[in-house]
Amino acid sequence: MVLNFRLGLFFISIAVLSWGVLPIALKLSANFIDPVTLTWFRFLVALIVSLAIQFFGNKLSQFLKLTKCDWFKLSIAAVFSIFNYVSFVYCLDYLSPGQAQLNFQTAPFFLAFGGLLFFKEKLRPIQMMCFATLALGMMLFFNPYLDLSSSKNADIWLGILIVQFSALSWTTYALIQKSLINKLSPNNILLFIYGFGLFAMLPFSNFEYFEVMKINDWWVALFCAVNTLVAYGCFAQSMKYWPTSQVGPMVALTPVLSLSSTALVAYLGWWPDQITSTSLGMMSIIGIVFVISSVFGIQALPRLIDKRKYKKALMS
Repeated sequence: MVLNFRLGLFFISIAVLSWGVLPIALKLSANFIDPVTLTWFRFLVALIVSLAIQFFGNKLSQFLKLTKCDWFKLSIAAVFSIFNYVSFVYCLDYLSPGQAQLNFQTAPFFLAFGGLLFFKEKLRPIQMMCFATLALGMMLFFNPYLDLSSSKNADIWLGILIVQFSALSWTTYALIQKSLINKLSPNNILLFIYGFGLFAMLPFSNFEYFEVMKINDWWVALFCAVNTLVAYGCFAQSMKYWPTSQVGPMVALTPVLSLSSTALVAYLGWWPDQITSTSLGMMSIIGIVFVISSVFGIQALPRLIDKRKYKKALMS
């Protein structure tokens, strides 16, 4: 049990860190490639690496045991995964990297409640309380953008709508993946999604971009591709060891990392025309504190309570 917790924590931490820095690279990519073609390239690199790993590990035989229903689920998961990838890149036309990750954080709630609804996972009262403070923290985060009268905020809200579509797509993909985890390894699920996406996006991709890309552009595109492989691979593994009600809140830490990395890049003066730091007011800072504290509470408090009960049982 302890080993599963540590493995889940390790994998989801790597995934969250990867997602935290990804919007910066996606923002830079808008200068030399469109979102669909970039997503196609990310899937291509991920497919090649994943296929090699699964082939030499003799893991491809798992596909032979799937039913028609399983193949249908895999296809739906792949479609929503594509929606998530492409729509999130489009939202960066209206939002900064930090704002995009911030507004994506309805996804942890969707994921957690999806786990309660579809997988009958249970939350303790202390965890429900932490979810309430997590929601409060996110509202404090959103506070600067709740004024719809501003023309600038009108563009922001268009970006928010695109992000919410991306968040729902991501949640659907994650829940379907969770339902298949006993039949397919996480890497095989992702392998199918990469292959499906590669062919599905082929007619909509413009390969002329690759002919004019510069060395720095290739480095950005390759970073996005490797980030895809690492982040989603680790996320899939974390779902193997943790229930969705624990994975979801950890994802809520992503905007904190994204805002921090964006601020660091802006402070260092890298890409000043493209990457600007999102200013945080006192309410937003308080929101960050609530988010981090709530995530810690959801993960750690039940374990601390169990340890105390165990010690009391031994003493009695």
